[in-house]
Amino acid sequence: VTTIFYLLCGCMGYAAFGDQAPGNLLTGFGFFDPYWLLDIANIAIVVHLVGAYQVYCQPLFAFIEKWSVRKWSRSDFVTAEYDIPIPLCGVYQLNLFRLVWRTIYVVFTTLIAMLLPFFNDVVGILGALGFWPLTVYFPVEMYIAQNKVRKWTSQWIGLQLLSIACLLVSVAAAVGSIAGVILDLRTFKPFKTVY
Repeated sequence: VTTIFYLLCGCMGYAAFGDQAPGNLLTGFGFFDPYWLLDIANIAIVVHLVGAYQVYCQPLFAFIEKWSVRKWSRSDFVTAEYDIPIPLCGVYQLNLFRLVWRTIYVVFTTLIAMLLPFFNDVVGILGALGFWPLTVYFPVEMYIAQNKVRKWTSQWIGLQLLSIACLLVSVAAAVGSIAGVILDLRTFKPFKTVY
């Protein structure tokens, strides 16, 4: 569903407006009324991106935290868990290292995002890099393994063709986003929005 939605937005936007398609299809044409509709759309985008940010960051968080526990196994700051009772929810185990590390990471990435005003192109690069392996390749391979789809059957060939087609879309999206970043760097001004 996500793939179809993104492809429709990208393909229809390009078909209708070519290279002049705005990064934000809702406000890129000066459309600001009804304001409540834009607010709902922006809330949906924030929910989507915060969720995606959390999912994509978990492997990095886990890697750094496991590495730190191995490296500084005697440090209470890194290893100690403190029980925090939360009414109606139970007990939350607080680790000070996890709190500090994740907070610094979020602040740092937020500052980088503010310094890079070409948000759409950067998100495009990240989306293109993550789309094929996480949304297509691994699920297709898991489906093949789980359902024991034999090689060279029509179903296996169809799944492989789908995977290859989505890989090509990801490569094209990454190239386009990198080109967009290069063009945006020509007019780069920190903490300013590029229009």
